[in-house]
Amino acid sequence: MSLPFVPADAEARLDWLALTDALAEGHARPRAEIADSFLYRGGDTLLNRSAWIDGLGGLVKVATVFPGNAARNLPTVNGSVTLYSDATGEPEAMVDFHLVTKWKTAGDSLLAARRLADPGARSVLILGAGKVAMSLVDAFRAGFPQAEIRIWNRTAARAEALAREVDAEAVRNLPAAVEAADIIVSATMATEPVLRGDWLRPGQHVNLIGAFRPDMREADDAAIARARVFVDSVDTTLEHIGELILPLTSGAIDRADIQADFYDLGAFRPESGAITLFKNGGGAHLDLMTSRYILDAWNA
Repeated sequence: MSLPFVPADAEARLDWLALTDALAEGHARPRAEIADSFLYRGGDTLLNRSAWIDGLGGLVKVATVFPGNAARNLPTVNGSVTLYSDATGEPEAMVDFHLVTKWKTAGDSLLAARRLADPGARSVLILGAGKVAMSLVDAFRAGFPQAEIRIWNRTAARAEALAREVDAEAVRNLPAAVEAADIIVSATMATEPVLRGDWLRPGQHVNLIGAFRPDMREADDAAIARARVFVDSVDTTLEHIGELILPLTSGAIDRADIQADFYDLGAFRPESGAITLFKNGGGAHLDLMTSRYILDAWNA
């Protein structure tokens, strides 16, 4: 018998708010067992991520990240996702890799924003103009339907093209756009900070997605140091991603400054006048929760 495959058109059955609820429910289960391996060749990356959650089963996700593919008009991220039965360990289904990655990545950040950002936020600024940015437009419109969406990118023409496609506003003056935004969501491939702490004002929510390697970061030490810092998982962020490795190494923050991860969702609360900052590190346990949500929606 061939392994069932959940295709990309399952997306028509998915809902962003329902996914964040599923992620919250997943973190109410026993803490996931996870294992990651990273192989590098220059700027290219091969990731092998696996997770096992009691009651949800197991997942193995293999991903390749080839930044040079953008110049070839090909996806920069590719791979495969396989779900395994919790009861027998048998392969249960394969789910479209790009569907899982899109919904996991944006849903992860939206869950944090729903807990940490002002629910009445009127402006969302997205840094980046790639496929992740496009999914963030959809997700944050679902979570903050009253907010205007603005888009910034190093290459202004790309920001303008995405803004036209999603009926948003492209901006060029990044410091002014950051100051005006209630929520700043960054999804770039930056290795040097694009977001400066001295641009931020009290009450904002910063949501960082792009950095996934030790040599990558999107926000400077000042931004990290000024904020109450949250992560999706301490296991996949603190020792793996430059966004936190570098300020921890420099002494800009201490390990005790990390407020909580999703296994302590009750601590994800805004504080009057404080900047909140969330680092989205991903992780196979989030892929597993997302894949289960997608498979259940597809089977339903």
